Amino acid sequence: MIYITVTLIYLAILIGIIVYKSRSVKTEDDFVVAGRSVPVYLLVGTLVCTWVGSGSLFGTAGLTFRSGFSELWFSMGAWIGIVIIYFIAARVRKIGQYTLTDLLETRYNKTARMLGTITIIVAYIIIAGYQFKGGGRFINILSNGSIDPETGMIISAVVIIAFTALAGMVSIVSIDIFNGIIMILAMFMALPFAISSHGGWGEVVATINAKSPEYLSMTEGHDGYWVLGVLLPTFLLLMSESSIYQKFSSAKDAASARKAVLGMLIGVVIIEFLMCTIAVVGYAIYSEDARFFLTDGSINESMSEEIILRIGYEQMPALAGSLLFAAGVAIIISTGNTFLMVTSTNVTRDLIQPYILKKKDSKTNMLVQRIVIVVLGIFAFLLVTQFTTILEMAFISYTMIGASLAPVLLASFFWKRVTPAGGVASILAGMIVPVINKIMEVSEVSFSIAGISFPVHTDYIAIPSLILSLIMLIAVSLLTPPSEEEKWKPFFS
Repeated sequence: MIYITVTLIYLAILIGIIVYKSRSVKTEDDFVVAGRSVPVYLLVGTLVCTWVGSGSLFGTAGLTFRSGFSELWFSMGAWIGIVIIYFIAARVRKIGQYTLTDLLETRYNKTARMLGTITIIVAYIIIAGYQFKGGGRFINILSNGSIDPETGMIISAVVIIAFTALAGMVSIVSIDIFNGIIMILAMFMALPFAISSHGGWGEVVATINAKSPEYLSMTEGHDGYWVLGVLLPTFLLLMSESSIYQKFSSAKDAASARKAVLGMLIGVVIIEFLMCTIAVVGYAIYSEDARFFLTDGSINESMSEEIILRIGYEQMPALAGSLLFAAGVAIIISTGNTFLMVTSTNVTRDLIQPYILKKKDSKTNMLVQRIVIVVLGIFAFLLVTQFTTILEMAFISYTMIGASLAPVLLASFFWKRVTPAGGVASILAGMIVPVINKIMEVSEVSFSIAGISFPVHTDYIAIPSLILSLIMLIAVSLLTPPSEEEKWKPFFS
């Protein structure tokens, strides 16, 4: 009962903050970029919570349960991306646009913006959807099975959609500082309790050495191709994470945006390393538990994604475990809010305002965006039923948006010679390959790019997607006339 009580109290606190903050939303700037006045400490909190979502709580945990500490390659892709983002954060804020697609139109053209919008809508709806799926599993565990995952998914969807529609970006940055703190505290508490529940670190190591000794290494049992396959999706997504660019635009100035990236790096590394270690310990704890394995002895991928919450519910004292569940609420709601908010901003600004709402009216735009949030939330709920695991959804969505947008965004800031035609060709290539890969995976066939054969598997989808995207970006740019100076100069100031 204490798990439910603490979770509901924390949820009530978040609702109270959001309702209070919603009263300050007066203009479109308030709703979309929080009035461009977010201080560093709030920006750090919301950037950390943007990245650490159900993909980490469930997907990353499940990958760790299946591969051990080598999962850190998956997380490390994001860490590398954050370091690179540090060098462009101030420039993004100085340009002063609302969204990533605004940047695409400024550097390339309207076609690039439209393709970027389509990519973001599809990928981010998948990401928002797996927050609902994660929420359903969360509620199922919290209720000790009395609420099934499907009903829990409906409850999660309603809460996340309502939160987002109420106050927009103001609500997100207001609650994320609390969410970030609760995440870090919960993970620091969970690790020692998990280790002690199995008799100490020595027993954990002994159990893993007896069962799967490669789990204690980052390199054993995997080749370089696997490492690259799991590192690229998170790196590419981080580099093209539209919600992060939108939050840079919420910063009060360029210096604040850059400082916040350092705080984000520290927070994300700490949380993801702790999550990975907790899941490794969880493998030792549940190595003989039939719930986590199929009849042929292979790991039950869907069940493995629940490992961190199972530890919190079954292996920790109730009070400490309830804090972990409060962190689960923070992770799921914050990430769901962010991805619905960013997707609705792109739909409203790129598809509705230019062609339907041509009159510039801030209140009308906010109303339309709130309606769009609800519609997209319903669509995300329907889409999530087409996938088995959260990790599969993460790989596909990360790669689709990363391979499409990361190369053109990096080229915007680091390659003056890139052209609008090259940018458009690169985005198209990055969009198409993941779709083809998914079709061919179902058909159990393979394919080649530039004479190189690639295995058709979700774990490796990022490699061919990135290769083709880069080929098109470079080749088409070199074959077309260079852009005028006014196109690239703002990105190099």
